[in-house]
Amino acid sequence: MSFLKRLFHSWSSDRLLGRIVKNSGLLFTSNTISAILSIVTANLLGVEKFGALGIVISFVSSINRLLSFRMGDVVVRYMGEYVTRGELKKAGALVKAAGLMEAGTSLAAYLVLVLAAPLGARYIAHDPSSTPYFFLFGISIIGMLATETATGVLQVGNRFKGQSVINLLQSLVTAVIIVYAYFTKAGILVVLLAYLAGKLVAGIGPMLLAIRNLNQTLGKGWWQASFKLLPPFKELARFAISTNLSGTINMVVRDSELLWVGWLFNTQAAGYYKTALAVINLMIMPINPFISTTYPEIMRSVTQKAWQRLRQLLRRVTLIAGGWTLAVGIVLVLFGRQLFFTAWIPWNGELHAIYKSEFLPALPLLIILLAGFGLANSLYWNRSLLLAFGMADYPLKVAFWATLVKVALTVTVVPLLGYQWEAVLLSLYLCVTVAILARKGLSEISKKEGEAV
Repeated sequence: MSFLKRLFHSWSSDRLLGRIVKNSGLLFTSNTISAILSIVTANLLGVEKFGALGIVISFVSSINRLLSFRMGDVVVRYMGEYVTRGELKKAGALVKAAGLMEAGTSLAAYLVLVLAAPLGARYIAHDPSSTPYFFLFGISIIGMLATETATGVLQVGNRFKGQSVINLLQSLVTAVIIVYAYFTKAGILVVLLAYLAGKLVAGIGPMLLAIRNLNQTLGKGWWQASFKLLPPFKELARFAISTNLSGTINMVVRDSELLWVGWLFNTQAAGYYKTALAVINLMIMPINPFISTTYPEIMRSVTQKAWQRLRQLLRRVTLIAGGWTLAVGIVLVLFGRQLFFTAWIPWNGELHAIYKSEFLPALPLLIILLAGFGLANSLYWNRSLLLAFGMADYPLKVAFWATLVKVALTVTVVPLLGYQWEAVLLSLYLCVTVAILARKGLSEISKKEGEAV
């Protein structure tokens, strides 16, 4: 008992961990609403239309990510260091450059979308008449003109409460329109407008908050800082391009699964896959906010060379994430069918399931994906740790070679064996890459500790 008391006291007095848990908790509510909305949307549209909706949203998001240089990572990496050192003018120059770069690439992304949308509608959604849906949701790219930069600024400033309010507002706006669609039996257009409205709130809100935060932190004239104060262009470009390529690889492998399935099979298979991913999201949902809240703390520990504190932080967040993931994973394996696909919820005098019976083929996909997402969820800090050490190239190299293998197998093996094997490949990809990156990050800590002796 005394051991448990000491353990509880040690964890409860850890201010660093407490700040991360608090900030993550603030982001949890909106994620919960989003998960519920996904279920309502699935039951409203049915498998095929739900798959088509997922393809439209995924296609637009993938085009945006393709040209994104993940300026949030750049801002946290450099601005966090400058603010810690009190070099506020350098921080202002960095944010200005990042925002302008992101705005330019966002405009370019929309132009690419306009050109690519007809192809996506014909060959992935298998419905040329759906092209206007791609154009419509593409407006979200313009609405998120410099959102990554703004999010990075808010992370450095520890302004997670404002982010949580925006995320909650986004979810509520989307919820109101989807509830309307549900009771009026509206079609995919109204549902798409609901998600577009939420995207615009989530895009514009952080930019307004970031401007306010920058005025308070760096001074009202922060945007006048000279570009001459920026890090060497080669260094900055290398980091930005590395994060862009890393993000592109993740987009090809992780974030475009619906596009691969839609292209190789049909919208029905995409609907099953989107349903499995939605249930998986329920598992990773409480841990997802930890990613954005942990990275700035890792960055501070590395900048201050607080290696023991960093090890303790990683150990504790891993125990939290891993413990949750294991518990929820066991529940999903043992009771997933009963929880999601068997009628047990009373409504209007009848029993209903969370998902209609037509979604049942998503269950095998869910079980397969558990392994990969479970490990990635438990060691979610793997890439952030390497970025904090300035090793953006290493995750890129690992992901590049793993992606070549996965894509080759996707286009050769999956069409022969069935769409379930796309889930197998994704799960294997996550297990291998996450394990390699986590091991490398921990070895870097050991190396730095050895240099300090």
